[in-house]
Amino acid sequence: MLSSSPSPSPTGLSPLPPKPTNWIPLWVALGVGLVSLMIWHLGLSFPTVLAGFGNSLEYLSRYRTPDFSDWPRYVLLMLQTLAIALWGTVFSFTSSFILAPLGAKNLSPHPAVYRSTRELFNFMRAMPDLMLALIFVSALGLGPLPGILALGVHTTGFLGKFFAESMERLPAGTYDGVRCTGAGFIQVVMLAAVPSILPEMVGYTLYILDRNVRMASVLGLVGAGGIGLALHSNLRLFRYNESAALIIIILVTIVLVDYLSVWLRRRIS
Repeated sequence: MLSSSPSPSPTGLSPLPPKPTNWIPLWVALGVGLVSLMIWHLGLSFPTVLAGFGNSLEYLSRYRTPDFSDWPRYVLLMLQTLAIALWGTVFSFTSSFILAPLGAKNLSPHPAVYRSTRELFNFMRAMPDLMLALIFVSALGLGPLPGILALGVHTTGFLGKFFAESMERLPAGTYDGVRCTGAGFIQVVMLAAVPSILPEMVGYTLYILDRNVRMASVLGLVGAGGIGLALHSNLRLFRYNESAALIIIILVTIVLVDYLSVWLRRRIS
């Protein structure tokens, strides 16, 4: 019995493959269904949403005339915010540099140390910056120190995890070659682990610094110092013109820091 095969075209060429299935209508239908389900479950009302949109536009219109008359103080507060972000990042980098080898499975001296360090990183990441800032403000009072500690503790959970996982990804021979010379734990870390992941460490640290600049402005709203504290005070007193000036300074600074971070990453890579 002869097997069936597509007959050649009159030109002698193989026939074209079948037209691919068009999945766009299915995805559109699923999207519409999910949006409808969300609206039904949340009890959203289009008239309420439209009214809220109008109220938002009216509220934003109050910031149309920023007042930069006190700009030297605003710039000084922004510099204080940058200092909070910088020292918070230094705190985070130092803590992560020390703890990361203990949280790397192929470097940690004992499984209990490895598991305890990883759970510590998880705890630090789980504690939000704002909650930590409130705790430190209650303990230490208003000022930049609570903000530094809040940023440092929270981002240690991220940097420590990043550093530890980078150390775990290194080939075993990277460490074995140094151990064969009789090197101890600290020597293996400093001579094998750190040099091998140094570009990643710098890149992750720059990312955390960029992130901390943004969060330092927010932490001021709970009394952790910097320009956020002045913004919170102006908002409470309905000083929209001064608040608009502070918001513009924050946005410009964040954009500049972002460009600087991208430039530094390119230079390192």
